[in-house]
Formats: sequence, C-alpha cells, structure tokens
Amino acid sequence: MSIDLKTVKHISKLARISIDDEKANKLKGDLNNIFEFIEKLNELNTDNVQALTSIAETTLRFRKDEIKSENIREKILKNSPEENKDFFVVPKVVE
Repeated sequence: MSIDLKTVKHISKLARISIDDEKANKLKGDLNNIFEFIEKLNELNTDNVQALTSIAETTLRFRKDEIKSENIREKILKNSPEENKDFFVVPKVVE
C-alpha cells in the first residue's frame, strides 16, 4: 500500500490539522515507511504462535465477593453540596 500526497491532505483535513506541502511530503514518506514495515510483518508465519495477552505469566487471584463495610450511605450523603436524603446533589453541568 502506498500513500500519496492527496491522501495525506485528505487525512489532515479529516483530522482538522493544517499542514503545508513540505510537512505533507515528509508525512507521506513517514506513513509509507510505516506501511512497508506492516507489510513485512504480514509476511511472517504466525500459525504456531499463541496469542499473547500479557508479558507477565501470572494469573489473577480470586477472592470472595463479600461486603466488608457497613451501610455508610448517610455519611456519604453528608458531603453533598445540597441537603438531600435520597441521592447526591451536584450542580447542573448540561443544559
């Protein structure tokens, strides 16, 4: 795959990034180098390679799902800017 100057300008327009012709030419070369590297990686035979989910070969420890705190609803609601016994009241952010 090869990227031309028209495609670079189109991508910059979609990204709402203003670039001049000099930067566009440099970016075209950089993007073409990246795509060449990706094409080389696609040539590798990965049939017998297991998918890697993490470089650390550890497993997560399981724990029981149990409640460790008391009902602290009243303590939390005391921090609300406005007094309300049912929910936390905050200033309106969307009109």
